[in-house]
Formats: sequence, C-alpha cells, structure tokens
Amino acid sequence: QVQLVESGGGLVQAGGSLRLSCAASGNIFNIISMGWYRRQAPGKQRELVATITTGGYTNYADSVKGRFTISRDNAKNTVYLQMNSLKPEDTAVYYCNVDWSPFNSWGQGTQVTVSS
Repeated sequence: QVQLVESGGGLVQAGGSLRLSCAASGNIFNIISMGWYRRQAPGKQRELVATITTGGYTNYADSVKGRFTISRDNAKNTVYLQMNSLKPEDTAVYYCNVDWSPFNSWGQGTQVTVSS
C-alpha cells in the first residue's frame, strides 16, 4: 500500500511564503515523476502546478513560474514546493502526485489560503 503524507499548508498573507512537503512511503518503486496539482474551488478541475522527474526535469504552470520552486529528495521519496510571492488566486487545495507508471497515486490534499 502506498501512502503520500503532505504537510505545510496554511494561511498566509499575500506576498508571503509557504513550503509544502510530500513524502511517499510503502511499496512504491520506479517513480517517474512527483508533483503538485491544485483545485481552486469545489467542482473546478484540478490543475497542474509543478512536476519534477527523477532526473530533475521540472515543469511549471505559467501562473506560478518565477514564484514557485519544486524540488525532490529521491532517497527519501519526498517532493517539496517552495511558494513565494503568494497571491490570493493561489488559494486552493494542493495535492501531491506520484507517477510510478503504470500506477498513479494522490495525496489527500492540503489547504493553502492566501489573504489579501
């Protein structure tokens, strides 16, 4: 069984910073990429925030480029998301994702709220 444990969400003022962490444990192997997605409102589609491959290749949504940085510790199967210059529109539930094809695992989500 695979577990993804997320931490680091919370309430912050606009312009502030938060760091999210997600640790994967269990019978997980052959990880291709790890990343973060977010859902900004109930019923809205979950959208890509950032992903990083085992080799370190990163991909970011245009809306977060230059403000967010994704990184990972392969030895610990942990992925991080450093979020700077946060905006109210970054308010969302952030979900950790691990692609270990053919499988795909999701965390339970962590709330990030940015006040104006």
